[in-house]
Amino acid sequence: MKLNAYGCAALTMSCLGLVPVTLADLKPISDATMGEVTGQAFMQVENLSDTSHDFTRMTLGIDVETRVNIDDVKVGEINSGVDFAASHMALGHIAREDGVQYNGQAYAKGDTVPFEATQPYIELAEDASGLAGFRMGFGQARGSVSSLTSSFSGNIGLKLTDSAGVVHDAALFDASGQATQYRASQIGIANSADPSTCGECASLSKLQSLFVGAAQDDGSGGTVTGFTEDFFIGFQRDDAGVKWQSPGGANVIDAGKGVFINLPTSMTVDMSQLQGPDGISRLQTHQVDMGTKLF
Repeated sequence: MKLNAYGCAALTMSCLGLVPVTLADLKPISDATMGEVTGQAFMQVENLSDTSHDFTRMTLGIDVETRVNIDDVKVGEINSGVDFAASHMALGHIAREDGVQYNGQAYAKGDTVPFEATQPYIELAEDASGLAGFRMGFGQARGSVSSLTSSFSGNIGLKLTDSAGVVHDAALFDASGQATQYRASQIGIANSADPSTCGECASLSKLQSLFVGAAQDDGSGGTVTGFTEDFFIGFQRDDAGVKWQSPGGANVIDAGKGVFINLPTSMTVDMSQLQGPDGISRLQTHQVDMGTKLF
């Protein structure tokens, strides 16, 4: 008998050291089985446009829960001023006592109440001259924001109740009481006779903590703070600004030149409290409660 080059009488798969492979037909998965599978792309890219700009939004499919403290923040420091300036800024806080928090959830004293966000994104706006602006935000966000703010550019969606019990949209004003969304230092109720001026005002530093979010029915006749899709910080090149669209398409926010922070909140507070010596008091943002010593 003659052996071949492999030392075998015939070329067989076992002689060559090869393992047989079993082939099978692919079968479709039922809708019920597919319904048990969830998933999300790590990054989603969208292209949008309006009459003035083309937009590219890049969204990450992640969730965030955080508590952050920042000593000092200055953004847009140019032309002898700052678009946004704040010290002792914090996202999230610590419960001072047992009980239900703004989001309808119960926490024990000392528990962290995090700032919650999903789907962080970066969005670019371009026109014929190039990059007109960009912004950073979240598809959904809610949580506490605390700061000692001296200059603010943007919008704060606070409601203020006057001495007659009438609720007003809060407006921003400069040091002389003129309405502005650019480098404001005061917040209050506009003058009914001349909305471009302040009727009742308080320093922005009196608004030490607020809750970012949207009012939501808690199912028992009350309200809690739900998620908002309109929390972002934008940077715009020109005076005309950029009209940024909410991730869900519900709103369009017109952001002016420079830094613009859109800060939606579900809060309604009395103007008299805001003007009081303590203003809207600060939540606990350090593990050791600093109380009034923080500032």
